[in-house]
Amino acid sequence: MLICMGEEIKSSQFSEQDHDGFQQRLEAETQILKQWFAEERFSAVAPVAGFELEAWLLERHGLRPASVNEVFLQTLNNPLASPELACFNFELNCTPRTLSGHVFSSMHSEFARLWQQCWKAAHEVDVDLMMIGTLPTLDNEDLTLGNMSDMARYRALNREVVKGRKGKPVVMDIPGREHLKVTHRDVMLESATTSFQIHMQMSQAQSVRLFNASQILSAPLVALTANSPYLFGKDLWDESRIPTFEQAVALGGFEDAAFGPIQRVTFGSGYVRESLLECFMENLEHYPGLLPVDFNEAPENLHHLRFHNGTIWRWNRPLIGFDETGLPHLRLEQRVVPAGPTLCDAIANAAFFYGVVYAMATTDVPAESLLEFGRVKDNFYRSAQRGLSASIYWLDGKQVNVRELLSDVLLPMAYDGLQQLGIADTDSKEYLQVIQERLDSGINGAAWQRAYVKKHGHNMFALTQAYLKRQESGDPVHSWTI
Repeated sequence: MLICMGEEIKSSQFSEQDHDGFQQRLEAETQILKQWFAEERFSAVAPVAGFELEAWLLERHGLRPASVNEVFLQTLNNPLASPELACFNFELNCTPRTLSGHVFSSMHSEFARLWQQCWKAAHEVDVDLMMIGTLPTLDNEDLTLGNMSDMARYRALNREVVKGRKGKPVVMDIPGREHLKVTHRDVMLESATTSFQIHMQMSQAQSVRLFNASQILSAPLVALTANSPYLFGKDLWDESRIPTFEQAVALGGFEDAAFGPIQRVTFGSGYVRESLLECFMENLEHYPGLLPVDFNEAPENLHHLRFHNGTIWRWNRPLIGFDETGLPHLRLEQRVVPAGPTLCDAIANAAFFYGVVYAMATTDVPAESLLEFGRVKDNFYRSAQRGLSASIYWLDGKQVNVRELLSDVLLPMAYDGLQQLGIADTDSKEYLQVIQERLDSGINGAAWQRAYVKKHGHNMFALTQAYLKRQESGDPVHSWTI
């Protein structure tokens, strides 16, 4: 989740000259990007799908975090896997595919093969794997610098965040069904959260509408997919990842705004109006370089700009990449979905998102003209807190139960969007049926976890054991027994 997959840096300490030099390179590359937007230089090969999945390594018997990602990844030996901030987390990437035909069943098959390879490697080093937003058996004491992955970029990140906060500790304060308040002096709290990040390569012509639609959809999407009710034994939000991550990297803009309203983990400051360049201008003007590395590359590679963007965690994040011919392209990264409960659930979540976001972005009247951004933002946090029981404002200006909205309005839109994209009917029906049955039952990952605890008692070890057993079946969460 932090920075770019697998990208290591040479040094973990920086001078004022490093910061000044980085800012100059960032300004130059932003000007190049501005020119590319004006010239419409971006690839029109779109839309393309891609995913990132973050997961946990657990002790085979204690089901506590196992800090062995280095030996696990060496055993796995797969370029699609990389370490995360904590030694007990890792990340998997899938091969991008054009959003058409049997794309979802194809990506599901690839992920299933990769996950099976991970299981084999994990058992060779005597650990288990789990996909879940926040691990029920995690303790605050697990989140120490001793459990940080041995990479210079993470040491540097921690040092610069602490420096940016002027040494002030992080006070994580989450009022939910219960109240959690802990104090931490480093960035390791971020490791309490793992996600399933959905990528969509898009043309410049469609990028504004798609990005704004993704922002609007964040609220119903997080309610639909919530899978993180417990942290440090406390029952908090349906998707407790959201406040946890925001508070774990609580750092603002330039020095005078270090503790101001502009935060590095953010829902954003508003809709995009003319182009995604606005986000990168905001990056330049409001956020200091967190890791001021000199990559010593041609400015046209935009390496500093892209690296800087990777240290600003919008829940909907624009990305710049390059295709095999060197042509730049635009991507949307939707970051609100937690990991798990199963690969089937994850692919169904992605199918739903792609269908609805595309349908919404191609309507005659832009959705962003019908719902003010302040309400979109409020919808998001209300849905993260209350899940499928949340009430939110929708495009007609009226409040609606989010579960009813998902079932009655957004699921039909998902079918329409996938049809427009040219997705095979068998794929659309198979994965959107998972969403329909989840909504009919009202059982997402958060609801199942709470139902299990209500029936069997507040035992986080027993909950984790039961969850892991059902996850291994591969059956979607709405069909799990309590």
